[in-house]
Amino acid sequence: MRFPLSLYVSMTRYLLLMKWKGIERFPLVLMLEPTHRCNLTCAGCGRIREYQSTLGKEMSLEECLHSVDEAGTPVVTVTGGEPLLYSHAPSLVKELLKRRKHVYFCTNGLLLEEALPKFHPNTRFTWNVHFDGTEAVHDAIIGKPGGFQKAASGVQAAKRQGFRVSTNTTVYRETEISDLETLFTQLTDFGVDGILVAPGFSYEDVTGEVFLTRAEIIEKFRHIRKWQNRFPIISNPIYLDFLSGDRHFQCTPWGNPTRNPQGWKSPCYLITDTHYPAYGEFMEETDWDYYVSGRDPRCEQCMVHCGYEPTVVRRMNGRDLLRMIRWNLHVR
Repeated sequence: MRFPLSLYVSMTRYLLLMKWKGIERFPLVLMLEPTHRCNLTCAGCGRIREYQSTLGKEMSLEECLHSVDEAGTPVVTVTGGEPLLYSHAPSLVKELLKRRKHVYFCTNGLLLEEALPKFHPNTRFTWNVHFDGTEAVHDAIIGKPGGFQKAASGVQAAKRQGFRVSTNTTVYRETEISDLETLFTQLTDFGVDGILVAPGFSYEDVTGEVFLTRAEIIEKFRHIRKWQNRFPIISNPIYLDFLSGDRHFQCTPWGNPTRNPQGWKSPCYLITDTHYPAYGEFMEETDWDYYVSGRDPRCEQCMVHCGYEPTVVRRMNGRDLLRMIRWNLHVR
């Protein structure tokens, strides 16, 4: 299976509860950024630029857990920054698992191997390690020679110790399909449990023509989509249809809300207009109809999974559901 059965059970129960309560707008995954501190300055990262004046701040453990309770999502993605630099990272994961949350811990992998003794394998806990290409490409993007090998060593150590490990790859304008194919072969050989792949977002603070237009996204992902049965790709197959230009969806900007040291980031994980101190205020005050419409010029080229995979879940029909079941059960 591409995802643990417990994740499907939790998500199905949650969706049915929202339907029974008559709640139309609800999140699916909480993007929790307890710190924006990082040990890298990656070329396509908007966080370290947007929050450069507050990189020293971090959320308390109590603030993190309160935010998790506010959102109520079955899945929590712990991200940043580099969340292994967060002062309370092991305690945060422990408390999230006590709450029966499914945790995806995003890391660049540089600190992973040394951090492993502070964590314990759990079917609800997954390391999510970022790789943006094969060794030379990845090291150039993150600006650190040896970074790929360090992260790869961490992935293999985690797998030996029984952890679930997935990877995350961002596709840029200069990304070569042949390089991705080689990378995914390497990651599969490492024994990773899943490979997430998505186009990058055109952050205003990131200079240079590194991001893809929608036409360029479609061209690249028509190749990538063909690999679904070859590699353990966990990007939703219906979302990959969208990236390949075969389906049309509107964004669900509230699907993956973001909480960080500044508050609840509005309107979405990728765009910042303001921050709200409380989740309820964030949901009530954000003009969701405007962002769903796509009228904001910052949304023009965006096809990123945090906005569109929630749409797939919300709009799924019977045929799509059967397809998703077959896809999750697929064993290469």
